[in-house]
Amino acid sequence: MTSIPALTAHDGTTIPAVGLGTWPMDDTQAEQAVSSALGVGYRLIDTATNYRNETGTGRGIARGGVPREEVVVTTKLPGRHHGYDETLASFEESRSRLGLDYVDLYLIHWPLPRVDKYVDSWKAMIKLREQGLVRSIGVSNFTTEHLTRLEAETGVLPAVNQIELHPYLPQDELRAFHADKGIITESWSPLGRGSSLLDEPALGKIAETHGVTPGQVVLRWHTQLGAVPIPKSADPGRQRANLDIFGFELTLDELAAVSDHPHRRLGGDPDTHEEF
Repeated sequence: MTSIPALTAHDGTTIPAVGLGTWPMDDTQAEQAVSSALGVGYRLIDTATNYRNETGTGRGIARGGVPREEVVVTTKLPGRHHGYDETLASFEESRSRLGLDYVDLYLIHWPLPRVDKYVDSWKAMIKLREQGLVRSIGVSNFTTEHLTRLEAETGVLPAVNQIELHPYLPQDELRAFHADKGIITESWSPLGRGSSLLDEPALGKIAETHGVTPGQVVLRWHTQLGAVPIPKSADPGRQRANLDIFGFELTLDELAAVSDHPHRRLGGDPDTHEEF
């Protein structure tokens, strides 16, 4: 079984260097994928209220046969539940669907600046952490400005910011801010889902050099940048391959070549995207 390194956030939380994403699986697919992933060595599982698969994810964790304290379970607050009381209620719904006593990592899924309630939600998440219902709190798709506001108004910075991150969008400035503040960067869409990223000739050449796949090159690129990729896969063979990325190392030139493309988003802009 692959030994997975871990990263530590400013609050002392440790997170495995690679996780399993579950979007857009349904409950049945999530149960199977999570159970399989735990069997091959994953210890970080990522879901969200809006993925509508928390029930299946929880069943997969129960079936996986791994001690609960060894698994870092992440879920996320949807936009329609922003607000202090709404966040507390939404969390209880998530916890019930997951069938867990506590959640390891709870994230605000999107900031929704127009709605302007993410600070209220953050205050509720601080309370959940103080109550021991959540081990660590974080956010997703937050910009430097959003993060700075959370710290200014509550004195508490997120342990994690899960952002769109792949070789078409390396997020250099935001990653540098995270590193300075002790925030762990997690990467959603780490393989550039829906794009032609894995067909890039430069990736093929690097993969051939190391005797690995283009996907493994990209995931290794993430980990060498200090980010935590959470690739989604329901296939046990692919799950194993996505974990098996610590037996080779990319050179500085190779790291640069992986992201040597015009940079563009494949998903929503955090300043305007709305997810309810």
